Amino acid sequence: MGTLMPDNFPGLVKRAAVEFAGTEAISDGDFSCDYAEMGRRIDDCAAALVASGIEPGDAVGVWAPNSWEWVVAGMSVFEVGAILVPVNTRFKGREAAYILEKAKVKLLFTVVGFLGNDYVSDLRDSGAVVDGLDEIVVLRGDTPTGTVSFADFLGRSTGDETEELDRRRSQITGSDLGLVMFTSGTTGLPKGVMVEHAPIIRSFGHTARELGMRTGDRMLVINPFFHAFGFNGAIVPCFMHGATILPHPIFDVPRVLQRIQDERVTVFPGPPALFQGLLNYPEMDQYDTSSLRAAMTGAASIPVETVVDMRQRLGFETVITAYGMTETHGLVTACDADDPPDVVASTSGKALPGMEMKLVDESGNEVLLGKPGELLVRGYGVMRGYLDDPEQTAETIDDDGWMRTGDICVMNEDGYIDITDRKKDMFINGGFNAYPAEIERIMLEHPQIGQVAVIGIPDERLGEVGAAFVVPSPLGPPDSAEVIAWCREQMANYKVPRHCWTVDELPLNPSNKVLKTELRERASELLA
Repeated sequence: MGTLMPDNFPGLVKRAAVEFAGTEAISDGDFSCDYAEMGRRIDDCAAALVASGIEPGDAVGVWAPNSWEWVVAGMSVFEVGAILVPVNTRFKGREAAYILEKAKVKLLFTVVGFLGNDYVSDLRDSGAVVDGLDEIVVLRGDTPTGTVSFADFLGRSTGDETEELDRRRSQITGSDLGLVMFTSGTTGLPKGVMVEHAPIIRSFGHTARELGMRTGDRMLVINPFFHAFGFNGAIVPCFMHGATILPHPIFDVPRVLQRIQDERVTVFPGPPALFQGLLNYPEMDQYDTSSLRAAMTGAASIPVETVVDMRQRLGFETVITAYGMTETHGLVTACDADDPPDVVASTSGKALPGMEMKLVDESGNEVLLGKPGELLVRGYGVMRGYLDDPEQTAETIDDDGWMRTGDICVMNEDGYIDITDRKKDMFINGGFNAYPAEIERIMLEHPQIGQVAVIGIPDERLGEVGAAFVVPSPLGPPDSAEVIAWCREQMANYKVPRHCWTVDELPLNPSNKVLKTELRERASELLA
């Protein structure tokens, strides 16, 4: 690499525009541009933000599916010293309004008609009033009354903003607040996580090196840009290494396989459900996936067979698992590129350099190696805190800087962790702690099971029992009674699901994690 890696996003954009000037930055349908042009477009958008009265420290929202416009608008926010607030594309108007209000968003970039979404109407029809939202800019689609098109917005810049932009850029540092990312709110209202520039660049710089990312790589990005795995884990490393961003707004197996073949995709990050979806597809072998080289996965347990199949059938040379959360700027741990498949499958790697970990019991005492405990982390990756929520911040981060993750893990003597479950997903069967992730991992070894999600449901006698939702493999569908009998041979009785239902697909959130809340509702309907 030529110049030193900057510790902030405007520095990253400027370096990419010079260092990778002629390399394709993004390919999205009919639109493509190189890094030099990407830099110019981001500059133009930043100048329009200045002309629109956006000041340093103001919040600007982006509510749109993965697209080239998202990258340009999102990256321009940092150039003016403002704070980016990405909004979940699955949110309804009311939910989005809550976030825009909480983060005091002044200007919102969104879309109308793209993938059938009309976020402007969603917001207006919700009846929620967002105080302080001065303007809505439509990145793609029709412009309803009271909004402005992206082209007209860009036309505001007179060219006189250059000096002011240079002044603002020169003052931006890696420890500045860069984004407020809202957690999915699985345990109540979404919380705004205050995220800085430098920790993202540092942590994903480490994994990009493990993946062997290089100039000219082509990264397929299905992980939504509004999510840490999409923005921190895809957009940022592509700017760091001069890789081409291939935004993909919806996960559709044949289309994804076709795109891997047509666009010669080399790097592909995503949760295990994505790769299992490709591997379970009966016609998968008819597509040429030989360009694939490196995959980063995580966010859920993954069977060894999946890692082996990713290498043998999809053609990946490098598969690494990693673990993190929005509150840790996206990452805490990662595997090394040369870790064997069983380590990649059975662990989430070891702490990144500069991050510390310990596992504690209910009383806060450290547990012995090989024993489960709640993971606490400390180091550069820990968030600044939750936006305007000092109480929640103090509950999560103690006076010594240790942050509670709410995840239960086991650590081995090499410092690798195995996430056994979310504290809240664990269910207690007759006094025994049962971890769905562990049960799912075993069940995936059944030849007729392609994907599985296990939840705990209330039971009068035992407190809670397991229930499994199974997506058949190409050899399926399995017989429910036979699966339960098979489970009895494979695992302790308290772990065996008492109910097993076959479904066509598992409900996924936009980050492609299984929506267990939805499965709990479905289970109570099925049992009623």
